[in-house]
Amino acid sequence: MTPTSDMSSLAPDTRLSESLEDYLEAILSIEGEKQAARPKDIARRLSVSPPSVTAALQNLAARGLVNYAPYDLVTLTARGRRLASDVRRRHEVLRRFFNDLLKLDLREADDVACHMEHALPPHVLTRLVEFMDFVNDSPCGGAAWSPRTGFGPRPVAPSSDTAPTTLD
Repeated sequence: MTPTSDMSSLAPDTRLSESLEDYLEAILSIEGEKQAARPKDIARRLSVSPPSVTAALQNLAARGLVNYAPYDLVTLTARGRRLASDVRRRHEVLRRFFNDLLKLDLREADDVACHMEHALPPHVLTRLVEFMDFVNDSPCGGAAWSPRTGFGPRPVAPSSDTAPTTLD
């Protein structure tokens, strides 16, 4: 599985801030629960003030990422949904890594993932998923990891055609 990132396709001056990525992720989550988000739902989810939500929604709407009008429901556009799903995917992979492999408690794993998700490039996410799959699928062998080539089949030791010798 190769994660993709629509975030990397944004020009440097149009890339989303961590805060705006958090808004997209919150809207996606609320939409999943209620079909659409209200600004006060977003404010509650992110623990921010209503004026902060309004400013963020105006910014996201200007970028074509949300459908927003004052006093109305908020929904993600198709592009906004792709970006929000990408943020969520990075968050979930990191949380799983910290909780399942590093054995951090779930709350701490979630908090650390939330901070790191914004800086994780697609190729690093891909390698992290490969590593986690490797550990989960073959913790004692079956695959080998090389810094140069990544994951691949473990080399097989040459077999001997001769029978084992015994000491008499």
